Amino acid sequence: MPSPAMNADEQAIRSLIDRWHTATAAGDVEAVLELMTDDAVFLAAGRPPMRGRKAFAAGLRKLLETHTVESSAAVQEVEVSGDLAYSWSVLTVRMTEKTGKESSSRSGSALSILRRDAAGRWALMRDANLLGPPA
Repeated sequence: MPSPAMNADEQAIRSLIDRWHTATAAGDVEAVLELMTDDAVFLAAGRPPMRGRKAFAAGLRKLLETHTVESSAAVQEVEVSGDLAYSWSVLTVRMTEKTGKESSSRSGSALSILRRDAAGRWALMRDANLLGPPA
């Protein structure tokens, strides 16, 4: 829960992060897509960059056909400068096969860059994560 000392931008960004995890767990791909820019880029170790909302949607839909995803973020920092911001979070992601046979967990840091649009809404535009096996 945001502290009263947080400004409105930081509260909005923390709320976006919470909505991202809630929508992913619910399998609501469209709600997740609304939280990112069209030109979003996702970076993960050992994989080529995933470029754009369309590529992200295809990947998430494919994953959700066979798995449920539960995730959480412990936000460490949010910094805002004009219409750009970044957040650093420690993520935990658990993926469970819908058959219930296997699950896997990963955790680690993520650094996200967000942009405020003309309507004043924040959206994720770049995301880099360093998820690995839990410590």
